[in-house]
Amino acid sequence: MKSYPGSDIRNVAVVGHAHSGKTTLVSALLHAAKMTPSLGRVEDGSAVTAYDEEDVARATTMQNAVAFAEWNGIKLNFIDTPGFHMFVHEARSAMLPAETALVAVHAVNGVEAMTERVWKYAEEFNLPRVLVLSQMDHPRAAESAAGTLSTLHERFGRQCIPVQLPIAGDKGFEGVIDLVTMQAFSYAPGGDGHGKIGDIPAHLAEPAQRAHETLVELVAEGKDELMEEFFREGTIPEQHLITALHEAIREDRIFPVLYASGLTNVATDHLLDFLKAYAPAPIECAPVAARAALQAVAAGSGEASGEESEGITRKVDDAEPLSLYVFKTMSDPFAGRISFFKVFSGCLKNDASVQNFTRRTPEKFSHLSTMQGRNAVAVSELHAGDLGAVAKLKETLTGDTLGDKAHEIFFEPVALPEPAMTWAIEPKSRADEDKLAPAVHKLMEEDLMVRFFRDGQTNEFLIAAAGQPHIESLVNKLRKRYHTEVTLKAPRVPYRETIRGRAEAQGRHKKQTGGHGQYGDCKIKMEPLQRGGGFEFVNDIFGGAIPRNFIPAVEKGIQESAARGYLAGYPVVDFKVILYDGSYHDVDSNELSFKLAGRLAFRKCMEQAKPTLLEPIMKVDIEAPQEFAGALMGDLNQRRGRVQGMESHGASTLIHAEVPMAEMLTYGQTLTATTQGRGSFHMDMDHYDIVPQPIMEKIVANAKKPAGEEEEE
Repeated sequence: MKSYPGSDIRNVAVVGHAHSGKTTLVSALLHAAKMTPSLGRVEDGSAVTAYDEEDVARATTMQNAVAFAEWNGIKLNFIDTPGFHMFVHEARSAMLPAETALVAVHAVNGVEAMTERVWKYAEEFNLPRVLVLSQMDHPRAAESAAGTLSTLHERFGRQCIPVQLPIAGDKGFEGVIDLVTMQAFSYAPGGDGHGKIGDIPAHLAEPAQRAHETLVELVAEGKDELMEEFFREGTIPEQHLITALHEAIREDRIFPVLYASGLTNVATDHLLDFLKAYAPAPIECAPVAARAALQAVAAGSGEASGEESEGITRKVDDAEPLSLYVFKTMSDPFAGRISFFKVFSGCLKNDASVQNFTRRTPEKFSHLSTMQGRNAVAVSELHAGDLGAVAKLKETLTGDTLGDKAHEIFFEPVALPEPAMTWAIEPKSRADEDKLAPAVHKLMEEDLMVRFFRDGQTNEFLIAAAGQPHIESLVNKLRKRYHTEVTLKAPRVPYRETIRGRAEAQGRHKKQTGGHGQYGDCKIKMEPLQRGGGFEFVNDIFGGAIPRNFIPAVEKGIQESAARGYLAGYPVVDFKVILYDGSYHDVDSNELSFKLAGRLAFRKCMEQAKPTLLEPIMKVDIEAPQEFAGALMGDLNQRRGRVQGMESHGASTLIHAEVPMAEMLTYGQTLTATTQGRGSFHMDMDHYDIVPQPIMEKIVANAKKPAGEEEEE
């Protein structure tokens, strides 16, 4: 395959709400560019960017996928992203390697919950945004498009300006009018995506002229020389307008609105032309912010050292030292681990040896390729700004920075939210048990939202993910891809314990077994801390009542006992312990004795300190059609939720609430049933709060008693 310089590359993240037509649109763009022999469809699994077995089975995108199109001398790299709220972290990850966000908005449904969320992500990454009103083939698209455009103005400002007008005929959506060149492009629905240039239909001539003038005025705003030319000539010449519009889009002064139908492949060649002419190339963008790798990363650990490092930048240029960032990892049963990366600077040659700055290991880049869905297309080199992939790197994972060993650099990984829910996972057989950990770790390499660990209290294996559909997809992958059968237990709610009162107690451990005995004696005070305070230990010993070398043992004993819980086996948090007195024996005292004494003192204080349970409270955002708002509010009240506010967005209502996690474990099914599948929700961990007494009593009664301790005094 041909190698493209940075000036001839466009990296585009295709984002939007679920079912807004992103994957179908990408398939249509690839077909229009003659990259595929036929128009891929999500329904039959033939879409290039919907190749994962779970994506095909559920007919929805659940992870990022990369494809490219060669079009009129340039290369367009598309990153197709999920729009379902549970996988929106994938869309966020796609923003870093892209220079343009192509925001798909359903022509009928308009701006939806995830539309706003990905818009905010694009703002964070300073990405220019191109809006596409997709699914214009919908029977109600023509009548709804004007209302959707008004909603875009309300939500995102008057900078959302049409650069096209749709042409509707007897067969529905048949073409577009280019408001820059003032030409009409007509299409045969279901064709190859290539339109015929013609005159603007007579009934659209006047609206097109008004829209053209509005576009010219907005482009000229803020540019004195353009305003002068506009007032002098009454317009801006086409070539000047193209250059000015390109600059305005790159500088986020204008968010152009286009129209397309992926399903019927209408206006897709014009969209490719638009991205070529107006989307910024990587080399046009500002230098990339980074840090010096040696200061940013603890040697050999791949973890931040905590030291402050001076910010540096790296220009996207072949002449700069080689640097690249891995933004995605995929496990292929035949090729092994495939790393997707962006070359930020320098030129990466095939078989190059580079240094992984994050993990302090060398890597060999053999068989460079660029990805067309799951198929690798070999390339000899990749220039600054291009996206590529390579298989079988030894240590490299998502978020790593690699490059020229002599010029260390570290690109900040994309911050992701914590998993919202945790389940207990059990292998069905001994053979499955042996395969479980390696299989899950391969899934964790693909999806950074997944966590897998063992509960120290129950010895259960736990798997954490973004929600129920997420965990279900993981279980299906374990079965189909890695032949590992597992069962899931009910989602675990990570309760905590704390205290509401003060207490004071003495813990004395004394044991005589012939010869040296055991003796430890401590007196402590315990008091609550504010929520989120964790644990604080204060050494208030004077006069050597307890030797200094035994004091850490007292603290360790208290922490170990707190980790086991008091009421129901959950960790005790948000409390302060003051060690103020005690005694020791010159011969019999040792660290173990004082650790056991600390445990005893802690348990006695818990008896007096009004212990209680804390439960995680989730910040929940629910979007659904207005007619379901009352039913949803009533359901939230039954779930002990506190509604924080409501917003009306066109025909939809957005409800903000705080709800205990225990009440949200099965909310997905309830929301789907209540709203006939038209509602969506997103939740993040917000804070911990005290569990009401009746519910606490039930939790304590149902909890397994913690393992008994031998408490001798």
